[in-house]
Amino acid sequence: MHLTHQRGPLHDLPDSPEAYDAVLADVVEQALARVTPEGNLEHPDCVDDIGDTSLGITSLLALAWQRTKDPRLPEAVRRSLAFHLRERVYTEDNPGYPNLRVRDSGLPYARYTLAPGAHPIGDWPSTVWALLQLVNVLDVADGLVDDEPRSATAELGHGYWRWLTEATFFNPQEAGNQAIGCVVGGLMLSRHLPPKDGKAVRARALELYADEIRAHRVRDRGALLPPEHGGAYDNNYGPISLSFLAQAHLVSGEEVFAEDGDALARYIDARLTGGGFDNGGPRYSEQHSAFESVLGLRYFGARIGADLGRYRGDSRWARHAVKPDGGVDGHFAWMLVWQIQDTTPWHREPSPVPARHQLRAGTVSVAFDDRMTPAVIEAAGTYCLPAAVNRQHGFGPVTDGFLLCRPMGEVRVRDVRADGLTAKLVTKPVVGRDHVLRRVRSLYVTDGTTLWTTVAVERLDGTPYLLAGLPYAEDDGDRVRRTAHAAVSSAGTLRLTHPEARGAEHFDARAELTQEQAAFALAEDPRGYGNPDQGWRHLVSSTALEAGPVADAPDDLHVFAVRYGSEEPLAVSVERGEDGLVVRTGAFTAVLGPEDAHGEPELTVRGAGH
Repeated sequence: MHLTHQRGPLHDLPDSPEAYDAVLADVVEQALARVTPEGNLEHPDCVDDIGDTSLGITSLLALAWQRTKDPRLPEAVRRSLAFHLRERVYTEDNPGYPNLRVRDSGLPYARYTLAPGAHPIGDWPSTVWALLQLVNVLDVADGLVDDEPRSATAELGHGYWRWLTEATFFNPQEAGNQAIGCVVGGLMLSRHLPPKDGKAVRARALELYADEIRAHRVRDRGALLPPEHGGAYDNNYGPISLSFLAQAHLVSGEEVFAEDGDALARYIDARLTGGGFDNGGPRYSEQHSAFESVLGLRYFGARIGADLGRYRGDSRWARHAVKPDGGVDGHFAWMLVWQIQDTTPWHREPSPVPARHQLRAGTVSVAFDDRMTPAVIEAAGTYCLPAAVNRQHGFGPVTDGFLLCRPMGEVRVRDVRADGLTAKLVTKPVVGRDHVLRRVRSLYVTDGTTLWTTVAVERLDGTPYLLAGLPYAEDDGDRVRRTAHAAVSSAGTLRLTHPEARGAEHFDARAELTQEQAAFALAEDPRGYGNPDQGWRHLVSSTALEAGPVADAPDDLHVFAVRYGSEEPLAVSVERGEDGLVVRTGAFTAVLGPEDAHGEPELTVRGAGH
């Protein structure tokens, strides 16, 4: 079974001017065949997210006219713009809308659904989207829209802005992408208003960004991020926020958007596997955006020198939003407009700079979470997630049912590259059930094809084992599909176990249920509103790789050794040497040395024969 939304890397989409002209040509033909006598360009099946969709198609037709001067388009643009001004602008309060600060303001807004009171909670983002579609029309309106409708459109945009920032609470869904989108709308609108009004709107937009978005950033993996639906990052909406930051920088020139975009881009680069797989988020866990992410990934990938385009998108939305029948939907048209207008080329080489929360070389990568526990391990095209045992999640030694991976103190990290090898040593102080403070040293070494992990910890009671991951997904070329197997070997015993219990709290990788579906089933709220990250934390047990300790190790240590990416037998020797703990395999020798003058652990690695 394939994962529905994670398909090909986004940088594989053709992005030449000719390719975009072909996309616009298809939109034009669909729109001209669809447009009603009243000027409506909405998809016939559109119910939700409807308030901005006809105007979105209008903006694409306007852009197409600017590029091709197709004589069929001016009348379609004028008629469809008139339809929006006449039929899709609401000034009476939507019954049941909970986020108003001013009743009966008379200010215009766009509805998420058209029926009064049907689903008013979506009116705020729908109005942001309508504002963005509107300013895109204004940007390309010269010679296309007469002065009177153009003035009415700018006035409507000002009304949308005032409704978003005066009549309602700002960002009521705590969604970073919506909030930054609103700021972008204000920055773009300011250029089309009289100077006094434009200056005030621009100043207010920058103030909102500073006070309502930037001041509320959430820290994760060492980065400050715009919060998304109550969490630090969502792998669907996070790259959309990155696109908004790119557009904010492009239209305003304000350095703050570049700085924050660089930080978010480096964070995405670190958490994303080399193969482009990612999961996790407070709104969606596996669902990925597609063309909405291209602008940000391309723009900031070039700025930071990283191949962010490896991010896997939903290719069914490769160019624009579509309905199940494949017909164009204008809901995200503003992003396609910006994507076409920006000519930044993709940066296709990985960043050469070591990242604390990532190990990456060749086809191997490890993304580490905020506690420096692997969040995803990738080797031989297979992705392993943290496994669960007794409601504890992660990678690490298990003794008496207790997982030793949560740090009790500062986590130290050392990165080394030598002899074609890339290595990372993670040292954590941990406390078990016995309240004894122990040091867990986890060594990760890769040659770009396979990954060796060696975990050493002070001697444990009982029969400890290493919780070594949950095999979950694999690449089959251009798609990601589910799996319950990984090419793994161990210097100790190795077993793949599955939960004995049944039910939502026990995840069996052999079942058809996806991680996202399981996470939503355990979330506190219905699908689409519950936090899947929090739901997944309720998992009691899962499919798991379990590795026994190496037989020949120093008497005071338990040592575990696992290799990802190969099922060939693994031989590892571990002994104390003059310079520290010496780990030898057929591919390398590593010495885990004592701490330096600053308490940082030392690490040396050399390849076989060196």
